[in-house]
Amino acid sequence: MQFGIMTIGDVTQDPLTGKTPTEHERINSMTQIALKAEEVGLDVFATGEHHNPPFVPSSPTTHLGYIAAQTENLILSTSTTLITTNDPLKIAEDFAFLQHLSGGRVDLMMGRGNTGPVYPWFGKDIREGIPLSIENYHLLRRLWREKNISWEGKFRTPLQGYTSTPFPLDDVPPFVWHGSIRSPQIAEQAAFYGDGYFHNNIFWNKEHVAQMVGMYRRRFEAYGHGRADQAIVGLGGQIFVADTEEEAKKQFRPYFDVAPVYGHGPSLEEFTELTPLTVGTVEQVIDRTMQFADWVGDYQRQLFLMDHAGLPLEVVLNQIEILGTQIVPELRRRMEERRPEHVPSNPPSHASLKANRENPHFQVAPGKVAEES
Repeated sequence: MQFGIMTIGDVTQDPLTGKTPTEHERINSMTQIALKAEEVGLDVFATGEHHNPPFVPSSPTTHLGYIAAQTENLILSTSTTLITTNDPLKIAEDFAFLQHLSGGRVDLMMGRGNTGPVYPWFGKDIREGIPLSIENYHLLRRLWREKNISWEGKFRTPLQGYTSTPFPLDDVPPFVWHGSIRSPQIAEQAAFYGDGYFHNNIFWNKEHVAQMVGMYRRRFEAYGHGRADQAIVGLGGQIFVADTEEEAKKQFRPYFDVAPVYGHGPSLEEFTELTPLTVGTVEQVIDRTMQFADWVGDYQRQLFLMDHAGLPLEVVLNQIEILGTQIVPELRRRMEERRPEHVPSNPPSHASLKANRENPHFQVAPGKVAEES
């Protein structure tokens, strides 16, 4: 099973010191976080995509290419690539280029983001968010699988005889996750193509998460990609660890209270009860994370948000050290102990896809017509 770090790249004032990092400092700290993830044996580093303050990661492939040059094993991914407001042609080019730079250590997560104004900034209509997602992604699949494409759709100018360059490394398109926390249409899209489904469940109760993942699993099976429990699922989460639960809450509470994503709302205690946020000891984090598989079934990727809300870099690096050396080894052991043999332990990789070109991943539209369920 894969474990890793995701970042949203927020620039937030430290509530204890009053210091706000510069954008330059924040970008450099994200790089150090990725390098630390590789150092302690984590599998994945994923960055968000934002085009508004207080967030800095506006160019994920630029950053991931820089990280690729300094790592050997880390899978480079995104925790959102905006399929709605980015041109599919540019996504195709940028991530194929990153594939070549990194030797294939690339996958990505498609999403619509959580910032409404980004649509008009890029000349799009937010009311067309779902249709944009559907049309743009289908075009992207063609761009990564076909050459000399002629195409016409609703939301961009037609293409005549177009070939994306560079073409994917070894003619193997990157594996794609579809990220959504509330839109069943996106879970359906992931199921249709046999792609991965990622539920960033840092905001939601377990019942909602289980409902969305369960729907994706049923539709994955209905489209003929395998059994429901073999569908490729990823989850998000956030943790903060100390020697005791009391100490963890004491250290983390000031940062939680000002967090730009969920601060100024429910209390820390309310949020940890209702969502997967875990603030406590190593064993509490392990036990809570193991519950996720009880909610959604055995899954393949777990990403943790570690650097949110103004936490100092040295604190974040220490948290990643604990995650990589004390938490993840035990989670790997327990997760694999409970996993049935027929359920994949990892999502598809560049190497596994290259070795199996009969995989529906290589088809533009692999989902067969499914009966309504």
